[in-house]
Amino acid sequence: MRPTGSMHLGHYHGALKNWVRLQDQYECFYFVADWHALTTHYDESEIIGKSVYDMVIDWLAAGLDPDKSTIFVQSRLPEHAELFTLLAMGTPLGWLERVPTYKDQIEKLKDRDLATYGFLGYPLLQAADILNYKAAFVPVGEDQASHVELTREVARRFNHLYGRPADLQAKVAAALARLSKDDQRYFERQRKAYGQTGAADALAKGEAVIQRTAAAPPAGWSTDDAELLKGHLRGSGKTILVEPAALHTEVLRLPGTDGAKMSKSYGNAILMRDTPEEVTRKVRRMATDPARVRRTDPGNPEKCPVWDFHKVYSNEATRQWVWHGCTTASISCLECKQPVIDAIIEAQQPWRERAAPLLADPRKVHRILEVGTERARTVAQATMADVRGAMGLAY
Repeated sequence: MRPTGSMHLGHYHGALKNWVRLQDQYECFYFVADWHALTTHYDESEIIGKSVYDMVIDWLAAGLDPDKSTIFVQSRLPEHAELFTLLAMGTPLGWLERVPTYKDQIEKLKDRDLATYGFLGYPLLQAADILNYKAAFVPVGEDQASHVELTREVARRFNHLYGRPADLQAKVAAALARLSKDDQRYFERQRKAYGQTGAADALAKGEAVIQRTAAAPPAGWSTDDAELLKGHLRGSGKTILVEPAALHTEVLRLPGTDGAKMSKSYGNAILMRDTPEEVTRKVRRMATDPARVRRTDPGNPEKCPVWDFHKVYSNEATRQWVWHGCTTASISCLECKQPVIDAIIEAQQPWRERAAPLLADPRKVHRILEVGTERARTVAQATMADVRGAMGLAY
C-alpha cells in the first residue's frame, strides 16, 4: 500500500482483513510503497515519513504478524529500483501507455502535473516489486488485474530475451532425451497444444510430466533441465522471472458516512483506531435514505449507506430487524444505527490493544521494519543475481 497514514474501515475490509488471513496460508510479503507515493505526490514528500509509521501500526493492529509475514519499506531496497531500471530497457512504451489506470488517473488527478516518467512507469515499478520475490500470487481486486497481467507480460518478455542461450536448442534436446520415449511424445503434444490454443490443461499436463520426472529423476537429470523444459513448454526461455497469477480474494466495500467512497480526503472515513466517542458521533451523523424525512416515513435499506454496514457487522437476526423496522417505519434511523456503533466499537477493541504498546514505544515498529527489510533483501538480492547473470552483467 502507498503510505496514506492511519487506515480506515474501508482499508480493513477491502484489503487488510484478507492480508491477515493469507499470512496463514502463504509466505507473504507486505510492503510500504513509498516510492509509488512519489509518482503522484513528488512535491509533497515531507508527509510520507509519518504516514509510513501510522499505516504500519494499523497493519500490525489489524493482525499482521511479523513472525509470519515479511513487512518492509520499499525505498529501503535499491534492488526494486535496479530491477525497474533493467526491465525498462526492454519494455515497449506502448505497454505502459495502454494500462487502463494510466489515463484514468490522469483524468481524475487533473490538478497534478503527471507528465512524468515516474508516473508513466509506475506499473513497471509495480512489476519489479512483484518479480523481485518470484511471487506465485498477487492479491488484488478486479481493478488491479491489468497490472498483474502487465507483470506477466514483462516477465515473459524478459525470459524470452535473456533466457535463451546460444546453445538453447541443444540443451532442450538433451533434457528431452532424459525423458522416457512415451513422456517425450506426450510432452511434445502438450507443448504444441498449448502453443496453438493456450489451453491451461495442456500446460498443466506438460508441467506434470516435468514434476513427475523431477520426483524420480533419471540419470543426468538436473534442476536446469526442469527449468529448460518449462520454458520450452511455454515457448519462452529459461524461467528467470516467475509469471505471477492474480489472486482475487473477497473484497467488502464500505461506503463513507456520506454514502460516497470512504476516504480521509473526503472527510467521511471511520478510522480503525477512532475512539468509541468518535465512532458514535460519526455513525449517528451518517446519511440515510433521503425518503425518510420524518420518523413515520418508511424507508428502503438498499438506498441507505448504514445498510452496507449492517451487511458487514450485523448478524441475520439484526438485519431482519433493521429491514422490517425501516420499511415499516417502526424504528428510527438512530435505533437502526446503534447496533452498527456497538459492533464497530467491539471490533476495534483488539486493534486498540495491539496498537497501544507500539504507540508507547515507536522503536518497536522501527525494529519490525528493519528485520522485515533485511529478510526481503535476502530474497531480492538472490533474484537480482539471477537477473544480472542472465543479462550478462555479472562480470
